[in-house]
Amino acid sequence: MNQVCGFQRNAESVASHTCRVQEHRWVNARYKYLKLQAEADLVAATRPGQFYQLKCPVTEASQPFLLRPMSVYGTGPAPGEIQFLYNVTGTGTQALASLAVGDSMQIVGPLGNTFTVKPEFRRILLLVRGVGLATLAPVVREAAQAGVAIVAVMSARSPEDLMRGEFLGTAPAEVHCVYDSDGSSEVSRVESLIRGLLADGGTDAVYTCGSQRLLMLLQRVLQDFPDVLGEVAMEQHMACGMGVCLSCVRLFDVAGSKQFLRVCRDGPVFAIRDVVGEVQYG
Repeated sequence: MNQVCGFQRNAESVASHTCRVQEHRWVNARYKYLKLQAEADLVAATRPGQFYQLKCPVTEASQPFLLRPMSVYGTGPAPGEIQFLYNVTGTGTQALASLAVGDSMQIVGPLGNTFTVKPEFRRILLLVRGVGLATLAPVVREAAQAGVAIVAVMSARSPEDLMRGEFLGTAPAEVHCVYDSDGSSEVSRVESLIRGLLADGGTDAVYTCGSQRLLMLLQRVLQDFPDVLGEVAMEQHMACGMGVCLSCVRLFDVAGSKQFLRVCRDGPVFAIRDVVGEVQYG
């Protein structure tokens, strides 16, 4: 069931799964693709925007303690197959990167709520940067299957980091690429591009993930397009991933009421217009 800024209502499908590594490879110098095989039907249980908690292996070089939250990059085609695309940066992902084909690991989920993608939509716009493309890739696939037109604005440090094929697959799309290396990813230039794409009134929804500055940009732009649905998958440090530890609390303004919500349990998908801003703790 698709929800907008809703609470997780899929508790009956959340479980711990023992998976076998089916495929694990580098996509480029920073990102790895991981495909797992579980006994349960994860395809039927998992929706775009949801995430799993992954138990990273302990190695001589890395001893991660907490599970790592990771958004679902894809599922299937077999019932137990699930895919992740991640940036190898810290202790947990460095340990995860050591997994070999045939190794086993534990994952917990699916967790969180989902993006709103309606079959009656005419066109959607996705503004994505970095590893946020892994979170939004399932939206691309669902929209393509429903015959919804797709416009994508992809931002990256350089063309080598873009991963256009990994994001779009075979889905037909109008794609606009912007880069730090040539200055085309500057906020003012991206804002002008987004406003131009929304100007004809044919876009039903806008989605984003992966950049605080792009989120703030869309908050400004959507003030002038009140009929366009706007959703963001929030990226936040998490401990438990189930709403107990309160380590991922953020401030939101829902219908004029300021509320502290848990990104893991009340999200990770929220209405773009409800996000108040970056909140620092500790």
